[in-house]
Amino acid sequence: MHGLVNRAIQRFVTDCYGEAQWRAAIKRADVGVTEFEAMLTYEEELTTQVLTAVSDVLDRPYEELMEDIGTYLVSHPNVEALRRLLRFSGVDFTDFLHSLDDLPDRARLAVSDLELPRITLKEQGTGYYRLSVQSRIPGAGHLFTGVLRAMADDYGALVFLEHQGSENGAEIVGVSLLETEFSEGRGFHLGARAG
Repeated sequence: MHGLVNRAIQRFVTDCYGEAQWRAAIKRADVGVTEFEAMLTYEEELTTQVLTAVSDVLDRPYEELMEDIGTYLVSHPNVEALRRLLRFSGVDFTDFLHSLDDLPDRARLAVSDLELPRITLKEQGTGYYRLSVQSRIPGAGHLFTGVLRAMADDYGALVFLEHQGSENGAEIVGVSLLETEFSEGRGFHLGARAG
């Protein structure tokens, strides 16, 4: 697993719950490291062990933890770069949804050895979509539910999201786009702001 993934988990815990909770979780995971380097590669089992330990230490169900991490990745100021990358996916939430199939390839343009889950979006009818998330890390569908929820808020769209379980080795997320311009979305500018 790419170190960026593990580093994101570490940042989530320290930013949202504090350094002490991270130390408790990494001790409980007993994986032989206390911090992750973003550009190293780690065994996949290590990532799952860390996520399970974080879930235990925070006393949060694993699925909720994964959704919270997904929300964090888009909405926390310390990871603004990822939000900006995702906002380049389209002018509205519908465009964003249709760009998800290309997300793993776009991520590899930035980090060539980064493997994201395989994502497939199928339109089921006007405003109704089925997102298939295939990953070797359990809970990736829940993580993308958090990402989608935060991005819908970012665009000002009203959506109903439902993790619908697994099918053929992929987690399924149902997306009902109720209104594309429900509220004013967060500001977004093409150029990064100075200061």
